[in-house]
Amino acid sequence: MGSDQVKAIGDFDRELAHRIDHTLLKPDATPMDIQRLCAEARAYGFATVCVNPLFVAQAAGELAGTPVGVCSVVGFPLGATPAQVKAVEAARAVADGAREIDMVLAIGLLKAGEEDRVREDIRQVVQAVAPVPVKVILETGLLTDQEKVLACHLAEEAGAAFVKTSTGFGHGGATVEDVRLLRATVGSRLRVKASGGIRDHQTALAMLAAGADRLGCSASVAVVTGRTP
Repeated sequence: MGSDQVKAIGDFDRELAHRIDHTLLKPDATPMDIQRLCAEARAYGFATVCVNPLFVAQAAGELAGTPVGVCSVVGFPLGATPAQVKAVEAARAVADGAREIDMVLAIGLLKAGEEDRVREDIRQVVQAVAPVPVKVILETGLLTDQEKVLACHLAEEAGAAFVKTSTGFGHGGATVEDVRLLRATVGSRLRVKASGGIRDHQTALAMLAAGADRLGCSASVAVVTGRTP
């Protein structure tokens, strides 16, 4: 379907839409899928579209002159890329038009207690794209509560703007309990993004009530309209 054929029809939650990163990160996503994603984002007024680096330039072109931004992912979805490579990937995404970066934490290093390396991994990405905000994906389903708190502290020390729950590709997704924990840990100093498994209006509102500032959703249209995804 062409981008000019997507229209927001009927009532939808406009305030909620402004807090959603409309996301398409599937490995089989095509340029036509990205075109539709951007058309939906324009029609519903989502905060950003979140796409893989390959599609940043296309999305930026599709959304030029609109309030909708482009977000891209780095070290996705495992976080097991060297810090220098993450930094280069992030800088290229920004050069192509990304205005927010979601990077995956070096999960294995965190679990091994290598705090300095985890902090430096984040810092290199932050410095490579400053002042573009960086969201650090913790992949909370793989972490203990103690590790989640530590990851939040390291992200803050490294200059990140957000902590984010999940990739949506790992073990588990966003939970109200995790959002509350992240919010309690970072206070008002960092923002919190809930992502992974948010597929209806009620769940989205619960995440916001728990302390999320931003939501990552692939079923964004269903979330804001209340329709079945």
